[in-house]
Amino acid sequence: MVQPSEPEFEQAYNELLSTLKDSTLFEKRPDLEKVIPIVSIPERIIQFRVVWENDAGQVQVNRGYRVQFNSALGPFKGGLRFHPTVNLSVLKFLGYEQIFKNALTGLNMGGGKGGSDFDPKGKSDSEIRRFCYAFMTELHRHIGADTDVPAGDINVGGREIGYLFGAYKKYSNSWEGVLTGKGLSWGGSLIRPEATGFGVVYYVEKMIEYATQGKENFKGKRVAISGSGNVAQYAALKVIELGGIVASLSDSKGAFIAKEGVSFTPAEIEEIAELKLKRKSLSELAEKYAAKFDYIEGARPWVHVGKVDVALPSATQNEVSGEEAATLVANGCKFIAEGSNMGSTQEAIDVFEAERLKSPNGIWYAPGKAANAGGVAVSGLEMAQNSQRSSWSTQEVDQKLKEIMVNIFNNCVNTAVEYSSEKGDALPSLVKGANIAGFVKVAEAMHNHGDFW
Repeated sequence: MVQPSEPEFEQAYNELLSTLKDSTLFEKRPDLEKVIPIVSIPERIIQFRVVWENDAGQVQVNRGYRVQFNSALGPFKGGLRFHPTVNLSVLKFLGYEQIFKNALTGLNMGGGKGGSDFDPKGKSDSEIRRFCYAFMTELHRHIGADTDVPAGDINVGGREIGYLFGAYKKYSNSWEGVLTGKGLSWGGSLIRPEATGFGVVYYVEKMIEYATQGKENFKGKRVAISGSGNVAQYAALKVIELGGIVASLSDSKGAFIAKEGVSFTPAEIEEIAELKLKRKSLSELAEKYAAKFDYIEGARPWVHVGKVDVALPSATQNEVSGEEAATLVANGCKFIAEGSNMGSTQEAIDVFEAERLKSPNGIWYAPGKAANAGGVAVSGLEMAQNSQRSSWSTQEVDQKLKEIMVNIFNNCVNTAVEYSSEKGDALPSLVKGANIAGFVKVAEAMHNHGDFW
């Protein structure tokens, strides 16, 4: 299942397995333990070279991948990532998480992931278009509306999805809902750009309501957010809309930390969004924002942000260390939910789970496979709209998104309670609830298909 050179996948595999074993699942359902080695190997891995030409007429070559991990619940579904750090370990970890995340949405979607070690930063539109067409030359053979439906991920936004869709249509001679995150005039869904960020806030809204028995909500809560891409931007906007205070945003070069009593405003988040569309660093706004925000070069927000109520890691994997988790706890953070995939290291999760057990008011941690499922949920809704050849209103999609996130939260809580081996009155483990609920749904489908007996 796990290869020696696959640390990210090993982390995801061990995190799932350890939570399943630290519950009563295999006591109550011993037949499901045999599924672990089967579900942990992808159904198929496609690797290929991508040869393209830069603006100087020079031939360039990159590696392309698609990990088709599990199709028990529906077509393979998961993003494409263009980043120099892309390798099989990263894509297997992301695809593995995607299986169970997609299961939690309640929609008919399997799990997969793909991408390339291509770096779009510093590339012209023409170079990115040529790369996307070259990438799709091979990928189009392996995907389709009822086979595998990729979406965007890091560095694959609306522009890239447009080029990839155009290439697929050209090579396959078929217009179909084969990619999600499409433009609104050619099959895209409203709320798709906002979905992951909105969804994580809807999930935390339920966490706060449950933990405080309905006495509290986001109003007045100080919220630390990392990242400054789509997820972070829309999470921040939704927090502000619900009365919260956004205390930080960041990128790979550094972090903005709000001064005492200050919050980011929608106008500032819009300005940051425009900056990021140009693939520029937050540091370019450091001087302009100096009166309201401290810019800390090379830092993540967690140890610098001070007292916070909520933390939303929304940048990349392993962005909260054990030490940073301990600092968040010490600074009074009560709720942490991952907008990014596997945003917390295992050491950080251990800190959060240990604190949760100390009292009914301990910190409550929600893993990405539950909290950030809003993005793929609306991708599933986009697939449904494509199948119907219809478009739903903003209100319809947003309402369906909120219902899905509430259902995921309730499923996580109920499953955690059902299979808990814990004593005491601590809040239910959302990481165990998410892992068990997603795993059981996939395992039962695989059993029904005869994948094991």
